[in-house]
Amino acid sequence: MAAFSATHCRSYSYSHSSSINGGQNQRFSFSSFSRLSVPAKAIRNSHQTVVLMQDGVVATKVTPVEKETPKEKLKDELLSVTSTKEWDEKAGFDSNENESTVSITVVGASGDLAKKKIFPALFALYYEDCLPKHFTIYGYARSKMTDAELRNMVSKTLTCRIDKRENCSEKMDRFLKRCFYHSGQYDSEENFAQLDKKLKKHEGGRVSNRLFYLSIPPNIFVEAVKCASSSASSGNGWTRVIVEKPFGRDSESSAVLTKSLKQYLTEDQIFRIDHYLGKELVENLSVLRFANLIFEPLWTRQYIRNVQIIFSEDFGTEGRGGYFDNYGIIRDIMQNHLLQILALFAMETPVSLDAEDIRNEKVKVLRSMRPLRLEDVVIGQYKSHSKGGVTYPSYTDDKTVPKDSLTPTFAAAALFIDNARWDGVPFLMKAGKALHNKGAEIRVQFRHVPGNLYNRNFGTDLDRATNELVIRVQPDEAIFLKINNKVPGLGMRLDRSNLNLHYAARYSKEIPDAYERLLLDAIEGERRLFIRSDELDAAWALFTPVLKELEEKKIIPESYPYGSRGPVGAHYLAARYNVRWGDLDIEQ
Repeated sequence: MAAFSATHCRSYSYSHSSSINGGQNQRFSFSSFSRLSVPAKAIRNSHQTVVLMQDGVVATKVTPVEKETPKEKLKDELLSVTSTKEWDEKAGFDSNENESTVSITVVGASGDLAKKKIFPALFALYYEDCLPKHFTIYGYARSKMTDAELRNMVSKTLTCRIDKRENCSEKMDRFLKRCFYHSGQYDSEENFAQLDKKLKKHEGGRVSNRLFYLSIPPNIFVEAVKCASSSASSGNGWTRVIVEKPFGRDSESSAVLTKSLKQYLTEDQIFRIDHYLGKELVENLSVLRFANLIFEPLWTRQYIRNVQIIFSEDFGTEGRGGYFDNYGIIRDIMQNHLLQILALFAMETPVSLDAEDIRNEKVKVLRSMRPLRLEDVVIGQYKSHSKGGVTYPSYTDDKTVPKDSLTPTFAAAALFIDNARWDGVPFLMKAGKALHNKGAEIRVQFRHVPGNLYNRNFGTDLDRATNELVIRVQPDEAIFLKINNKVPGLGMRLDRSNLNLHYAARYSKEIPDAYERLLLDAIEGERRLFIRSDELDAAWALFTPVLKELEEKKIIPESYPYGSRGPVGAHYLAARYNVRWGDLDIEQ
């Protein structure tokens, strides 16, 4: 397989001494796209051997055949250095055959996800020079649309990086010229075959690598994959498919979906995307823990009292209740986003940063989790509420939601990992819509200091004496550690203060969107932040029994006012395990 053209995106460099022909120190640069490849065709001159040098050039070694070559001439010929491009031309190779191209097809291009997230992420990658030299983007959907109409639609959602606005319009124009549209049915092999012809025309005889992003409802995943695989997959490069959640509704439907996809794709071709894994602070979890000596020894039941993973939205379903009502907050947020964060947080040190090593450790965590009991789950549904002269609707006021719906818009759960590191430590999850704020965070509450000399200074509120590490995933990304500190003065008054890493203050560069990171990973074949099938099985095995029990027993969700902190039952659940939700403090 031919390599991508090198880009400076995610590049690494180091100095290295080289003594070729007495040369000086040379600096080599590596990129995640940059790989060296030896031409596949046979070398026509049987007396020449190709030697791949460290700096990416080709040395031609010439073997004498007729008469003795003078010593000086032989020395020059032995190391006559030619660029790879020149060598290809001399050897009679077609340069296109040694280059590759990436064709990215957004299936469901007219949908909201494609318009708001996928196309802007692709443009951001292009803007940062992260995409390979040769790439084409195709939108595919049932809607009738021309290339110009797609470009007009996409252009309305594109923005440029804050720190590089000077070439924005120029880059945008060049990007849009790489975007095309093909209208077709998702279950039509003929339509995908027509797409294939268009892709080949743009690929121009190069090695073709193809990425399909399925931004479509799950009930048509399999048909779209079948048609893409049989009629539009690459003949000489790789073919990969990004699949959006939901990955089924329970263990059974998830297993059926996985089995169906694997009729047409291998596991290595399936990239199950969970965009939360692409968020900067979630990816920083392992760095924070494994690259800082002060944290790893504390990451255990001996020092950690509880862990809270909290997700909240300050708006309701806003007209998309029809989709949400079929899944609910547990399937929509907890079983995937929050559980994946928990697995990353709690996993043992992996053998390496290789994707399989990391995913192996995550699976071990999920398989070690205690079965979730109904009494350790609280569900709620928001009701209408008036505040400041404004009346906010209830969940069932949404016209797309049945009036008697029991679908939870809020859920809290206490989970436990039965292994040596985490035995007895409650992991509390909470997720909800129409709450008092919008955010996502991980809160690690440490145990009280044994025999604390300053207990009398805290009074009865021992929670104020607890150190707490807070990782704010969104918005306004930050990491802060709550410590106890003496207030300056002659007396002995203690205060709770924050050691604060505020990303906006520390780093001037804008944080990339999660979809940018994940799309780039998929293009590069990096699977670390994508979900493997056995991970998915273990996640559904944890939540399926309690989901079925909730639905079979028709458990009525506890009501909570729109814009409140959620149902009272969530506080009782936390109190049962001697925990107070950290996001309820005034100081947060």
